Amino acid sequence: MLHHIVIAVYQDFELLDATGPASVFASANHALSEDGMPAYYAVHLASPNGGAVQSSSGVVVETKVLTQGPRAVDTILVAGAEAGAVTAAAQTPALRRWLSQSASSVRRIGSVCAGTFVLAAAGLVNGKRVATHWSACEPLARLYPSLTVDADALYVIDGNVWTSAGVTTGIDMALAMISEDLGSAIASRVAKRLVLYARRPGYQSQFSPLLRAQAKADGPFDDLLVWAQANLDAALDVPRLAAKVGLSERTFHRRFVAAIGETPAQYIETVRLDAARILLAQKLPLKEIARQVGLVPVARFTRVFQRRFGVTPRLFRETHTSK
Repeated sequence: MLHHIVIAVYQDFELLDATGPASVFASANHALSEDGMPAYYAVHLASPNGGAVQSSSGVVVETKVLTQGPRAVDTILVAGAEAGAVTAAAQTPALRRWLSQSASSVRRIGSVCAGTFVLAAAGLVNGKRVATHWSACEPLARLYPSLTVDADALYVIDGNVWTSAGVTTGIDMALAMISEDLGSAIASRVAKRLVLYARRPGYQSQFSPLLRAQAKADGPFDDLLVWAQANLDAALDVPRLAAKVGLSERTFHRRFVAAIGETPAQYIETVRLDAARILLAQKLPLKEIARQVGLVPVARFTRVFQRRFGVTPRLFRETHTSK
């Protein structure tokens, strides 16, 4: 039986909010077909009036009228947009009415990016913990004080309500839906097919340590940060890092702290632990995770992880991994 997914869009919506999840679900069908199995998902783009709808990037998509979609809808997702467009969508009676009428009959309802505002305007997330784009967290919390807005999470699941943060996190959330529906193996195959760096769990921050540091770095440090991220299993001490950029150890340490805002040792530990949290969600053996992130032996990995997060890696995985 096909599981129908309706992605609701409107004038000037963010294109990737819709096409990202749509591609993920289509890739899941492809993976199933490779195993000789029938398609599981049918994806529909819909809008209040139907027809051609222009995204904020200028790309136009063809949509169905919301009220003329499939009879049995499994999942509803609302795309996000910039403030003006999402405010207009949240004030559109036809969209709010359709969401309110449909919410009680669907298995899952959710949003990508600032689409959370539309769900909130329809009264569908009262008292819920939700995610949205980092720039919209404060306005959302101020406008809807009953919500608990998680400013760090990539996506949040609260009952049957799924909300995700900015743009590409809709892909992460869709992968989590596939994992729930079809199992982790299919979700991992989809991630590989889409050439994703990793399947990111919802508790990951919207900003990775590498991205934060790259926003501050320039010159030789930008390339160094990327190299270090790709070589976490190597000895990443000051002598090696300094040699990599052709500076004396003392000069390197001083310039690194001035540029990044923390010592090389602090930064390297942070990126190693960030990578470890992703690997823990993939259920790799602790010994293998410790090796990949350069925190061997396991006793050292456990000690460093517990000091940073207050729990052991094993307990963290049990708490944060659903399957």
